[in-house]
Amino acid sequence: MQITMVKKRLASGEPCEKCIQTEEMLKRKGLWDRIDEVLWAVEGEDQSPGARVAAQHGVKLAPFFVVRDEEGAETVVTSALRLVRQYLESAPAREAPAAATPVDLAAAETELAEASPQEILRFGLETWGKRCAIAFSGGEDVALVDMASSLDLPFSVFVLDTGRLHDETYQFLDDVRLRYGIEIETQLPDQAEASDLMSRKGPNSFYRDGHWECCSIRKLRPLGRVLSRFDAWVTGQRREGRPIGELPVVQADPSFRGRSDGFARLNPLAGWSRIEVFDYLRRQGVPTNPLHRLGFARIGCAPCTRARTGSPGEPDRWWWEEQPPGPSAPDPGSGI
Repeated sequence: MQITMVKKRLASGEPCEKCIQTEEMLKRKGLWDRIDEVLWAVEGEDQSPGARVAAQHGVKLAPFFVVRDEEGAETVVTSALRLVRQYLESAPAREAPAAATPVDLAAAETELAEASPQEILRFGLETWGKRCAIAFSGGEDVALVDMASSLDLPFSVFVLDTGRLHDETYQFLDDVRLRYGIEIETQLPDQAEASDLMSRKGPNSFYRDGHWECCSIRKLRPLGRVLSRFDAWVTGQRREGRPIGELPVVQADPSFRGRSDGFARLNPLAGWSRIEVFDYLRRQGVPTNPLHRLGFARIGCAPCTRARTGSPGEPDRWWWEEQPPGPSAPDPGSGI
């Protein structure tokens, strides 16, 4: 087996930052000497050796690798982490169960920090397969389902059905199942816990004493149960509106399993704005929740989310918690 690495040299003469980071990662792992050849694709020079190889294989990003087997067959690998797992480690990844070997999530975050959502998602699905689950909330996360479906790789999808979702959301879930021919695993609240809360406080106690207890029973605990069966999960979370530096595209996330051995969370849409997400959905003709057209930015439980009216700073969920108690609190209605 022979491995060629194609690196990009900018017009300034400097190598691209991602090429530097990839080389450093391979050196940290003691694998740099397994790279047999390095070719440079020089910016603006189509006939540079690396540029010719890139054109030959139709690759438009750097770095990438060309692996030649004993018979001369070539395989293009665009992910350094896939190269490590599949070709440079002593045992090929396909001979072991998914995620049997710990994944260097810090290295993945470095490598994928500027990658496209599709590249980040591909990394997750190539690494964990069906043990990587897309958390589908029935809103913008459908972009991730669309991307995963186009990659021709195994993946899982789950939804937390709190029992209080909008009718439009249930219909939307059916539309997505039919469109992509997939199963969406439905995780329900524990019946005894939900029944106990309603018996003690009624169906809408969150309007009086806050949403936390209800959310814990209907969302957080079910999320913990479903994640306990996976090795990684994918969210539609974005950095927009968050403090600078928050929400990496890949991170170790032990929050829901009580463990710190590398349970992974991927946020492929972290660098996208809301406008970019919905531009993608329109371009791809992806089905969307009709509530978005009615002014809903967030779509969660029916009693706890509402359409925006356009008033600056207006909260669109749990809005009553920002109001003083008393006559101004909202009428809870039937709640079901």
